[in-house]
Amino acid sequence: MSTVRAAPASRSVAFGAAALATTALAGFAYTTSTNAPVEAAASTIPIAGVKGTTTERTFIAVKPDGVQRGLVGEVISRFERRGYKLVGLKLLVPSKALVEQHYGDLKGRPFFNGLVDYMSNGKAPVVGMVWQGKDVIRQGRKLLGATNPLDSEPGTLRADFCTAVGRNCFHGSDSHEAATSEISLWFGEKAVFDWKQALEPWIASDN
Repeated sequence: MSTVRAAPASRSVAFGAAALATTALAGFAYTTSTNAPVEAAASTIPIAGVKGTTTERTFIAVKPDGVQRGLVGEVISRFERRGYKLVGLKLLVPSKALVEQHYGDLKGRPFFNGLVDYMSNGKAPVVGMVWQGKDVIRQGRKLLGATNPLDSEPGTLRADFCTAVGRNCFHGSDSHEAATSEISLWFGEKAVFDWKQALEPWIASDN
């Protein structure tokens, strides 16, 4: 996937992490009827971080079926317990155009139109997240489990909660290039936050 410019999502609402789980992170973008979104300060690292370092970032989404089933907190809990840092969080009903762009590599497949409708019809929102930490792209995929839940290893999110490919509840970037594209598309630089995690030396040090 190529890097894309951030696209506005229809009917999007970004909100504080505390609305989903107990977390020390503050300063998330939020939108209300009277307030404009809070924007992040200019980042000193690329939007998807630097691959192989503690700044590496990935895009993780809880799809509408996962939101309907109340699995948002489960995802946040597992990534936080692993030691990863939440640097972006957004609740939205994505536009059809955004979903078509996100899944552009699947265009032409027989299930494509149904996939786009299920993600964008508003029956439930999508929760998008940006997680940061060492090897987070590869490890994030491992935490989610195989695309086909029936191939997922025991203990992964999909093995615990899913049985059908068409309702596999979650999405995770599969490469640094994909993370760059997807974070740009769903968030943009002004909705991803750099912040100092006090526990980082106890999580990510190599000595």
